[in-house]
Amino acid sequence: MKQFSVIILTFNEEENIRRCLDSITDFTDDIIIVDSFSTDATLKICEKYGCRVFQHAFTNQALQFNWALDSVPWERPWTLRLDADEVLPDKLKQELRELTATCGPEVTGIYLNRRMYFMNRWLRHGGMYPHYILRAFRKGAGRYEEKTEEHFVLASGRAIYAKNDFLEDNRQNTLKYWLKKHDDLSDGEIRDTLLESRNPGLDIKEDLFGNNVERTRWLKTRVYAKSPMFLRAFFYFIYRYFLRLGFLDGVPGLIFHVLQAFWYRFYIDARIYETRLNWQATSRDYRSL
Repeated sequence: MKQFSVIILTFNEEENIRRCLDSITDFTDDIIIVDSFSTDATLKICEKYGCRVFQHAFTNQALQFNWALDSVPWERPWTLRLDADEVLPDKLKQELRELTATCGPEVTGIYLNRRMYFMNRWLRHGGMYPHYILRAFRKGAGRYEEKTEEHFVLASGRAIYAKNDFLEDNRQNTLKYWLKKHDDLSDGEIRDTLLESRNPGLDIKEDLFGNNVERTRWLKTRVYAKSPMFLRAFFYFIYRYFLRLGFLDGVPGLIFHVLQAFWYRFYIDARIYETRLNWQATSRDYRSL
């Protein structure tokens, strides 16, 4: 029996999903699609590949995946999470087979290294690579923390690291699509900032000396969040583009870091500022004027 169930969250992914499915048909015989009511050919393509298809209204990635953990019958001891625009290369597939066959029961998760392409360019600099994400885990090993950043949290055991990369290469990722996606993501970022709640059992811990995810969370909450609004977006861009050598990725690197490190972060600050102004306006008493 093959060791992995693979779960893919979809919404109108006809440009990407076939390539993703082609990369895993020899790796698993249990592909689970959780779809947000696609209106294109996504589901027809998935059905041709024999996927198990479920539909559920989408709020964010973490909630959608946790719904799948609670509602979908899992048939394999390990689960691999992929996005529709991601591909699993042969070297990583073989490595995952070997790791799950040889690791002890205390190993409950596996970090995978993402190689991201943007405008046909592999982004190797600016903090974009290496980028390890906990994407493979034992059945029942944990849940996603319900934040925009979308990190999987192990309830027990420990994680190991795979050496080979998986690929992210979104073929429908026009700038218009990218901006729309990040506009939607900003809603969650604002909720996380203004209405932040902490769950010690299900949140990534903040640790300057921990792994990359824990260190990033510490820097975001203890440094970035306490820095002056609007200026912090500018300094973050300088850090990513110049100090982390993002400029070495040419024009695609320039476009990506201006948009992702500066524009997106500045836009979030502007929306936080706007939200706070609206709160003040609703409490203003005009009767005394």
